[in-house]
Amino acid sequence: MNTVTNKKTESRERRHNRIRAKLSGTVERPRLAVYKSNRYLHAQIIDDAAGKTLVAGSTKEVGGKKMDAAKKLGANLAKAAKAAGIDAVVFDRGGFRYTGRVAMLAEAAREGGLKF
Repeated sequence: MNTVTNKKTESRERRHNRIRAKLSGTVERPRLAVYKSNRYLHAQIIDDAAGKTLVAGSTKEVGGKKMDAAKKLGANLAKAAKAAGIDAVVFDRGGFRYTGRVAMLAEAAREGGLKF
């Protein structure tokens, strides 16, 4: 495997571990975890205490351009979370920068009614 890719992935994983050491999803405020690949964006709302995924979604299912798909995914997640009785979450950006698709997903989830 390419050493640059390994270095980038390892750096992101280290950042994610630092973030995860400080936050955890509870029953009252589950964790909204985001994973970004080159092609898709995946997001889950997780109750870490029970070790269960409550709501999940991906831009694979939404389709469209990357930024538009991220916005749709955020809105869909917020709608599904509201239906599951979730009002507030803890945002876990997964070691990725809070910009672009990650920020678009977060803003759309906020507009959909999630508090974080």
